[in-house]
Amino acid sequence: MTGRLAGKRAFVTGAGQGIGRAVALAFAREGASVFAASRTLAKMADLPELDTAITPVALDVTDGPAVARVIADAGRLDVLFNCAGWVHNGTILDCSEEDWTRSLDHNVTSIYRTIRVALPRMIEGGGGSIVNVASVASSISGVASRAAYGASKAAVIGLTKAVARDFIGSGVRCNALCPGTTLSPSLEGRIQASADPEAMRRQFIARQPMGRLGTVEEMAAAAVYLASDESAFMTGTILTVDGGQTL
Repeated sequence: MTGRLAGKRAFVTGAGQGIGRAVALAFAREGASVFAASRTLAKMADLPELDTAITPVALDVTDGPAVARVIADAGRLDVLFNCAGWVHNGTILDCSEEDWTRSLDHNVTSIYRTIRVALPRMIEGGGGSIVNVASVASSISGVASRAAYGASKAAVIGLTKAVARDFIGSGVRCNALCPGTTLSPSLEGRIQASADPEAMRRQFIARQPMGRLGTVEEMAAAAVYLASDESAFMTGTILTVDGGQTL
């Protein structure tokens, strides 16, 4: 098997759709054996048909014991890609305490859980690459109606840098991928749920000076780079892929 991830074993959360699904497929194409995790197993039923290197596993990343069990069962890991998350729409005044707690649990604490299990295995194996999906809506930029989401993604960046610093001598790297507005089933669902879907779509597109939305394949290409040895001199880095949104 050839490819930039040949011989590596990867675990991808949020692989049921969108960026996570595209990353699972891209990792497999680059030669990795991929454990693709999603709360809804049915969403990944076709992945082994598309690439036999992919093994779907059911996992709710908010369930700590399940995370520990499923990642342990995966055995040796060289790459951990944390993509599972949830988007709350609204200002802080629209955000209930339940919404706030859910945002942090899905977007930050879930990553705490997966890293806590995978990191010791990576250290024992001599190294690895952890890639956390944050966002330009974070400490990078304020985005309207993303109070809880932006706060949670800022925390992802902080956690990424902390892990990178603490384990820089162990061979484990930890970086954050920060997408701009990306066309995905999640985004499309929010567009269609709005009062005026076409106006909402134009609003999302207008964020990017390039005049279009990002694609999940573009985010997957960035993820492959961060997961591979091509980025071996990078850790604690924020890789922004946003069509100029934050310029």
